[in-house]
Amino acid sequence: MGDLMGLEIVTALISAAIAGVVGLLVGKMKAFKKKKQRSPIWLSASLFAVVLIGMLYVGDKPDETNPLNGDSKPITAATMSSPYVRAEGEMVVHYINVGQGASQLLVGPSGKTMLIDAGNNDKEEMIVAYLQRAGIKKIDILVGTHPDADHIGGLDAVIDHFDVGQFYMPKVQSNTKTFEDVLQAAKNKEIKVNTAKADVTLEWDQGTNVQLVAPIGDYKDTNEMSAVIRVAYGETSFLLTGDAETKSEEDLVSSSTMLKADVLLIGHHGSNSSTSDPFLERVNPRYAVIQSGKNNYGHPTPEILAKLTNKNIAVFRNDTSGNIVFVSNGKKLDVKLDPWEFSKGKAQ
Repeated sequence: MGDLMGLEIVTALISAAIAGVVGLLVGKMKAFKKKKQRSPIWLSASLFAVVLIGMLYVGDKPDETNPLNGDSKPITAATMSSPYVRAEGEMVVHYINVGQGASQLLVGPSGKTMLIDAGNNDKEEMIVAYLQRAGIKKIDILVGTHPDADHIGGLDAVIDHFDVGQFYMPKVQSNTKTFEDVLQAAKNKEIKVNTAKADVTLEWDQGTNVQLVAPIGDYKDTNEMSAVIRVAYGETSFLLTGDAETKSEEDLVSSSTMLKADVLLIGHHGSNSSTSDPFLERVNPRYAVIQSGKNNYGHPTPEILAKLTNKNIAVFRNDTSGNIVFVSNGKKLDVKLDPWEFSKGKAQ
C-alpha cells in the first residue's frame, strides 16, 4: 500500500510539472500570436516534446493487475465473473482459496481430473461446491500430500461426493480424527490408498507428464513427508509442494530429479521453513502461488516475499486474489482470478 501511495504521489508531481511546462509554452506561443509573429520552431518543438514525454510516461505506468508492476516478466490477470470454461487441448490448474490451507484442482487437456489436497475440515462444503461449479463429475487422481488437517480435512467429503479413480498419500501414520475419517471414507468406497513417494509416475492425461518427486526419504516431520508433484504439459510445467520443508528440499536439490517449473506452489504457505535459496534456484520459476489465509500464522513471511521479489518472480496469493486459475495450451500460460466465495451453504 505504501509503495502504491508513493507511486501515486510521484505520478501527481510529474503530471503537475508537465502541465506547468505545457502551460508556460502555450503562454509564450499566445504572446507571439498577439505580436502577429510566428512562433519560433524551437517553441513548437519544445511543446511537442513535452506532450510526447507525458504520453509515454502515462502509457508506461505499471499495470496494477500485474504482480511484477511492469517488471521483466509481465502477466496480466483477468478477473472472471463465472467459472472458466476449458477449451479442448488446454490444461487448467486451479489454486482454490481455502483460507489457511491448500487445495489444487487440475483438469487435463482431454478433461481428466486431479485433486491435490482439499483444505481444512470446515471447508468440506466449499470444496464440494467448487468442484461441482467447475463441472467435475469424477476425480481421476486424488492426492493427500500429508496428514495435516488444513490439507486433507476436506478429502473425506470429496470421496463421499465424487467417484475417485486412484488415491495417493505418503506412508505416514497419524492418530487424528481427520486422518482416520479420510481412511474410513476410502475404505467405505473400496478405494485403495497408494503410497505417494519419489520416482512414481502418475498416468494421467494425454500429453502430460506427472511425476511424484518427493518424499525421497523417511522423515520424522510430517511436513517433510509431503508429496511433491511435478506436472508438465508441452512447454509448461508446475511444481506442487504441499508443506515440504528444508530437509526435503535439500534432498531434492541433491537429486537428479527434474525440478524446473514455470509455476511454483510455495511450500508451507510461505513459511520461512520452506523455499530455500538452492531449491528456488533449481526450480527457477517465473510465477509463484501462495496458498494462505488472511492474517493467519504470519504467512507468507516478509522474508519469503522479498526473496521472490528480488528474483523477479510474479507472486499470486489466495488471501489477496481469491481463487487463482492458470491456463496452459502447452506453449504459454494465462492466469485468471476468480473471486467466487462460498458462504452459508451457497455460492456467492
